[in-house]
Amino acid sequence: MARLLRAGQGVWRRKPIEHVDEPEGTAGQQLTRELGLWQLTAIGVGGIIGAGIFTLAGTIAHEKAGPAVLVSFLVAGVASAAAAFSYAEFAGLIPKAGSAYTYGYAVLGELAGWFIGWDLLLEYTAIVAVVAIGISGYFAFLLGEMGLKLPLWMLGAPGTGPGHRVDLFASVLCLLIAYLLTLGIKNAARFETIVVGLKVLVVLVVIGVGFFHLDTANYRPFFPFGVSGAFTGAATVFFAVFGYDAMSTAAEESKDAQRHMPRAIMYSLAISMVLYVLACLVLTGMQNYRHIDPESGFSTAFKSVGLNALADVIAVGAIIGILTVMFTFMLGVTRVWFAMSRDGLLPKWFAKTSATHHVPVRVTWIVGAASALIAGFLPIGQAAELTNIGILLAFVVVCVSVIVLRYKRPDLPRTFRTPGMPVVPALGVCFSLWLITFLEWQTWVRFAVWFVIGLVIYFSYSYRKSELATAGRTAPEPR
Repeated sequence: MARLLRAGQGVWRRKPIEHVDEPEGTAGQQLTRELGLWQLTAIGVGGIIGAGIFTLAGTIAHEKAGPAVLVSFLVAGVASAAAAFSYAEFAGLIPKAGSAYTYGYAVLGELAGWFIGWDLLLEYTAIVAVVAIGISGYFAFLLGEMGLKLPLWMLGAPGTGPGHRVDLFASVLCLLIAYLLTLGIKNAARFETIVVGLKVLVVLVVIGVGFFHLDTANYRPFFPFGVSGAFTGAATVFFAVFGYDAMSTAAEESKDAQRHMPRAIMYSLAISMVLYVLACLVLTGMQNYRHIDPESGFSTAFKSVGLNALADVIAVGAIIGILTVMFTFMLGVTRVWFAMSRDGLLPKWFAKTSATHHVPVRVTWIVGAASALIAGFLPIGQAAELTNIGILLAFVVVCVSVIVLRYKRPDLPRTFRTPGMPVVPALGVCFSLWLITFLEWQTWVRFAVWFVIGLVIYFSYSYRKSELATAGRTAPEPR
């Protein structure tokens, strides 16, 4: 009984918020501060804009929502915005790598932090794979327009088409992004900023030209799958509107995280939602939802109105632009893994950083290989089902944590304060839990399996090996 009582006390131990500015880890487990405000904003926009517009907008419009895909993005955006305020407050208060994992660990305790981090490892890795598959679809479209044909075996995962054995292009792309991230955050962020600029330019061209080819008849019926179809679509596209979550994992690499991270979160979400709304109007207005290609929606929509040359430009822009989504989420998963390992919840071997570039090279290559396998051998629908429930639960944890901490520790210096406390974060909790109910039962099964695996690892390894356990100390109780 005594052991059980001690275990119960241990899982609630918390990282001390008061020491967030102190350097953590050994000389081989530290990151360098290189990122400014606009580089952070670019990483956020890079994570939000891309998969939703170029990949999922067409899929959801065709299969689940029709023209109401616009409503799907708005619902997901409102839920995301409610949580974004909470993330912004924490980003200014706890400028450390790990994002939701670190916030949960500091406020709700070690076990809560562990499970959020454990979930994000799977979710972010799967998102990288989903986006790689989406790029592969545009790549195949572009090759077809050029009259080039590749062997069927390398054009898709088993079951996605006759003769398909592996999506080779998607797998290779995951490994290339991993290589880019091993070159150091400064070099990688420079690449990301340039490519995000090109991507936003392509989206603006799509919106500007597309508005001259709208047919309002395509908006009728607006809810062909019913209102529930739009909400189901919102649950599916939700991961496309929270790139700021992955961006916030880079707080420890920001030059002035306490000031810049909250602003970058709000800027990136605002820019992205305006572009999403306009792009959805164009897509479903140019082509009837029944005829939208689920894999290369905008390219086929422009082709349907005779703009073949622009369709090819969009395909190229999609391939280049969606790379930034892969970059943001692979950056996110490697920083969460790094933070968990540095805290001792996973083997510290993973937290080793490169002596030259000061980035966690080991976990970067592992994530690259894992995402390559998922992208190569799972259809996009099955891969996408791995990406939502853990993120929504992370949003719940962050929104609950910001309420708890605001009332238990009102004395802490905050560079950004969530407005409408506690209503706004409570809305974030409600929206997230509501969207979870629209996920397929298979998603719950996969989540339960991953949850059980995490439970076994935590109590067999992490509970005994964490920094707080081995140091024999517990963070002080909030006053």
